[in-house]
Amino acid sequence: MTIPSTPWGRPVAQAGSAVIATATGLLLLRVVVGLTMAAHGSQKLFGWFGGEGFQGTAKSFAGLGYEPGTLFAVLGGSAEFFGGLLLALGLLTPLGAAAVLGMMLNAIVAVHLKAGFFAATGGFEYPLLIAAAAATLGFTGPGRFALDAGRPWGRPSLVTGVGVLGVALAASVLALLVKAL
Repeated sequence: MTIPSTPWGRPVAQAGSAVIATATGLLLLRVVVGLTMAAHGSQKLFGWFGGEGFQGTAKSFAGLGYEPGTLFAVLGGSAEFFGGLLLALGLLTPLGAAAVLGMMLNAIVAVHLKAGFFAATGGFEYPLLIAAAAATLGFTGPGRFALDAGRPWGRPSLVTGVGVLGVALAASVLALLVKAL
């Protein structure tokens, strides 16, 4: 009696276990990163979790040179809040990944880069980790345990991943150019 195997030579039972393990890992990554970003966005938009709220965020953005501050507060807070929720749910995952990645790229360049690498000195360590997680989800898709499961944009894809990187980079560069005006 032969044991059925996958094209890669692994027994079918092991392949099924690997699929579930991957899906569970992607679920964990999505929920932790997504809810973390949604919480950060809620601080900016609503003042939840000890955040400065919309008016304070608008002043902070204006102080960083993002004028009008209210527009950038809406854009930045929404990218974090809604992008994070989309990632956590695994819904429109490429859009959520691009929103979070674009925001983190902008935060790295505009705020954290000058402080070096480590978060303890205000460096870019934390936003880089969030950016890497968002980019990864752009390439891998959300996994089986997601609202996007089975949809074309919810599958692992080099094209989708590159598209997420391109949209995020374009949005970040555009924001930095507007800031420079």
